[in-house]
Amino acid sequence: MAHLYRVSDNAPLVAGSTVTLEGDEARHASSVARLTPGENVALTDGRGLMAQSVVQESSAQRVTLVVASVEDVAPLTPEVWLVQALAKGDRDERAVEACTELGVDRIIPWQAARSVARWSGAKIEKSVARWQRIAGEASKQSLRAWVPGVENMVELQQLVDMASSTRMVLLEPMASLALHQAIPAGDQPVVLVVGPEGGISPQEREALENAGATSASLGPLVMRTSTAGVAALSVLNHTLGRFE
Repeated sequence: MAHLYRVSDNAPLVAGSTVTLEGDEARHASSVARLTPGENVALTDGRGLMAQSVVQESSAQRVTLVVASVEDVAPLTPEVWLVQALAKGDRDERAVEACTELGVDRIIPWQAARSVARWSGAKIEKSVARWQRIAGEASKQSLRAWVPGVENMVELQQLVDMASSTRMVLLEPMASLALHQAIPAGDQPVVLVVGPEGGISPQEREALENAGATSASLGPLVMRTSTAGVAALSVLNHTLGRFE
């Protein structure tokens, strides 16, 4: 099985350099993956650099590796952003994890009108940080050189502002337009908006459509908020030729 570890921002990812993993990364590498000297391991800075390295020393406190080669991986274009409405339980977190594995480039938590879950005060920063950790772990699982950023939570007006400068698509089960038909040409990011358990409210939909967003459907089946973004991202990856 291939292994990928995230290095610190100041780690020297150049051929011939020595890199040290510490903390959780070292514990996982030595105790879970049980890496031993001589094994090959991939490293990334999460911003496009992907290095192949060889383990030199391994302990629970520290794993030392020598970089053999480095590749600068270009980001996928156009970018696809996920606006994920807050949802009860862990449904929104499951969406973040799976969509990261499918290559989403940016994740934006949305406090929708019908969201059962509510973030306020200190919980906002804590929850954003948790989503970022989930995205980071999912990026390593899928061997991604780019870790998607998790933005601050937004409300409707911020999405309205965003709709005017991006290609925004609202997932709406009753829309007459199919998702693969709803993406206009251009290099602007495609922003996929997934509503909460009760869906996007009529008032939200009207405001976003008036700002330039397009409502589109994945077909006759109504999916959970944890599933809809995953299905939609699969369609977009094919339609936009991102994985070709």
